[in-house]
Amino acid sequence: MSEVGKRQGGRGLPGPPRGPPPPLSRPRLLQDPVDREKTCPLLLRVFTKIGGHHTMEDFAVRGKEPKDEVQIYTWKDATLRELTDLVKEVAPAARRRNAKLSFAFVFPDKNGRFKVQEVGKTLSFGNGRLDDGKALAELGFEIGDYLDVAIL
Repeated sequence: MSEVGKRQGGRGLPGPPRGPPPPLSRPRLLQDPVDREKTCPLLLRVFTKIGGHHTMEDFAVRGKEPKDEVQIYTWKDATLRELTDLVKEVAPAARRRNAKLSFAFVFPDKNGRFKVQEVGKTLSFGNGRLDDGKALAELGFEIGDYLDVAIL
């Protein structure tokens, strides 16, 4: 990286703005899937809360994140349906027949404060609708982001 592309301290400048990814240029079925036998999984820190999402202030102090954390090893091609099923294993409220799960990424903004951005919803007992088939990568997930799950 050139000196122009660095900020003080040698770290690169932040990447493009966060948010929903641009439309895919080719159908999802034609994308190269992650070979889960050969690709090392990432550690995903998942925070659950009944009734709504955690706030930015809940993540303001590093090391003092909300206590209701579950750590999951997964891949960037994991779908919200897969994650819903994993959350149901550890959160009894998510097993209710009428439960709706709302997923949000938690990541630092350009000022270093954490931002909570909703990215999708699923039903506890999926019907193939809503955002069941959306993968972390296509929603804009980056390694190091947290996942906040509101159980509604």
